Amino acid sequence: MPVARPESSDSRVIAHVDMDCFYVQVEQRRQPDLRGQPTAVVQYNAWKGGGLIAVGYEARKFGVKRSMRGDEAKSVCPEIQLVTVPVARGKADLSIYRNAGSEVVAILSRKGRCERASIDEVYLDLTEAAEKMLSETPPESVEAINDEVIKSHVLGLSAEPSDVRQTVREWLCQRNADRRDKLLACGAFIVAELRMQVLKETQFTCSAGIAHNKMLAKLASGMNKPAQQTVVPFASVESLLDPLPIRKMKQLGGKLGHSLQDDLGVNTVGDLLQFSEEKLQDRYGINTGTWLWNIARGINGDEVESRVLPKSHGTGKTFPGRNCLKTIDGIERWLSKFSEELAERLEADLEQNKRIAQTLTLHASASKANEAQSQKKFPSKSCPLRYGTNKILEDALNLFQAGLREYLSSSSKAHGNGCSGWGITNLSISASKIVDIPSGTCSIMKYFHSQDQRYPSSKEFDDKEIHESTALSPSVGSESSSRKHLLEPETECSKDGTKMNIVMNIVMQAHLDDKSRMFEEKTQTSFCRESLPSSTSAKKNEPQLDSVGEETVIKDAISGNRSQDQKGKAFKEKQGTSSILQFFQTQNCSSSIQEPKEETVNAIQETAESSCSGKADDTVPLESGGIRNMHHSADQSRVACMYKIDEIDPNVVDELPREIQEEVRAWLRPQKRANNTTKRGSSITHYFSPNKNM
Repeated sequence: MPVARPESSDSRVIAHVDMDCFYVQVEQRRQPDLRGQPTAVVQYNAWKGGGLIAVGYEARKFGVKRSMRGDEAKSVCPEIQLVTVPVARGKADLSIYRNAGSEVVAILSRKGRCERASIDEVYLDLTEAAEKMLSETPPESVEAINDEVIKSHVLGLSAEPSDVRQTVREWLCQRNADRRDKLLACGAFIVAELRMQVLKETQFTCSAGIAHNKMLAKLASGMNKPAQQTVVPFASVESLLDPLPIRKMKQLGGKLGHSLQDDLGVNTVGDLLQFSEEKLQDRYGINTGTWLWNIARGINGDEVESRVLPKSHGTGKTFPGRNCLKTIDGIERWLSKFSEELAERLEADLEQNKRIAQTLTLHASASKANEAQSQKKFPSKSCPLRYGTNKILEDALNLFQAGLREYLSSSSKAHGNGCSGWGITNLSISASKIVDIPSGTCSIMKYFHSQDQRYPSSKEFDDKEIHESTALSPSVGSESSSRKHLLEPETECSKDGTKMNIVMNIVMQAHLDDKSRMFEEKTQTSFCRESLPSSTSAKKNEPQLDSVGEETVIKDAISGNRSQDQKGKAFKEKQGTSSILQFFQTQNCSSSIQEPKEETVNAIQETAESSCSGKADDTVPLESGGIRNMHHSADQSRVACMYKIDEIDPNVVDELPREIQEEVRAWLRPQKRANNTTKRGSSITHYFSPNKNM
């Protein structure tokens, strides 16, 4: 639904820049021989010459339209050059057009806030630049005006064709004009300069609309094409909107526009002026009613968002007629191709722009097999995004099956290859809610990389053992590059303390190369575990951790042998300073490393399984926090260690990295519990208790 936003009291200068037949221009730059010739870009589907998706201005003169197919276009214009869109993975590959659009955006963003609306459309907020020009070099003081500025179209000016240029010059340089018009005149100078710069650096032409808001600028940019610009003074707003068909307005091309025409008899924007705001609010609600009342008067308070990068990534394909997909195997085959492309684009965005996407969405359109489905629409489905081709494919397939079940709610054949009664005519997936990675975050792998240089033989990582947490936000890193992009996105802490487990365990294992500690039960077990170094050592080598937390975790981060002198280093603790080892003060542990006995390992595993089964609500397995135990050098046995949040001494936070101390203190505050009784055997404390029965 449209949102009614009042305009600010200050006059703004907004420009909408629209590339001229962009796909054709990109192809003409790739193939200079096409310049000046009637050209059109067609889809890869060769049926009847392919569908036209862009028609050059030279071809339009012969009557070629986008609604035609290639064969029909050739019959209208035999000289037309048909260029096929590049193909990858059995579908159109628009990479060259997206990259060319990025070149243009980089130039336009030099003068003001820039919002990339699509591959070939950009909004600019030039208010600050226009005010600066008005105060330093107002238009009336400019001696030589560029011809591109003089060619501007200013709505509302009346003049003979022979005097148009002189009339535009006088309007641009008038001394007694309203401040709003003076700012627009400055905007015309700035936009003309930017357009010329785009042509010089990219060989592309573009058109522009310059007005006081986004809505008017958008309407004006398409009025005079190609390679021209149109200015909308405030006094000309009514003359622009009055005759405009209501369906031409943004957000009025669908049901709302139909309702205005059918229920109220509104065919042009000017027709809306006869209805009061209260009447429109009664009919369409307070928000929509106010929005309609505003647009009829040219009022629009939408801000230009600072966004030079796309706000989503998507890929899909249509399957018309007999080509519709009717089996799950067919759906999976195409989703596999889509997932591969989407994963590549997400990885490139992560690498180049340091951004991560958070939501995966599947869209589909289905053919109507029977009357019951004639009014049904295939539902779109979304879920948290996980990086990596295989993960995207798995989630996308699950989303499709969920949508299919809902679409065919009365059918028992919604699954399996033998499905009947449905056919998919359009299928796509997209990644959205893209956010910047917080500044200052870095890869945890950088720490371990520095360790690899000292212990190259014992610090090898296995791709299979890089796991991502997907409870709150997407993990970062695909199967092929998980080591490279193990980043720490900003997320909220989950209620079950998972975030604390991750941070605490990363801190505990991040310093293992300097002062490693192993402890065991003295009398009956030889279970060992490396611990934190002293606070002095921690401050020296602590990794740069994001205070917000990690969603990406490391399993079996370090394995291998420790030199004997490292194993035997004495732990020296400052007097009066708490240590994480104080948590285990009641236990009888030695610093020597012994090979665990088989029965001991079994006992530990039984204890871990007992706790994981839910016998202790506040007992959190170390594995679930994101870091599993290391391989023992003796027999590479894996053992699970458990700890209880409320048994950790709050004073140990003084030994943690400074940037996460405040959050850890918050985690360790007493929590309300329905039952304070802890079952025996539910924590590691019981396991190391001297009087534990074996």
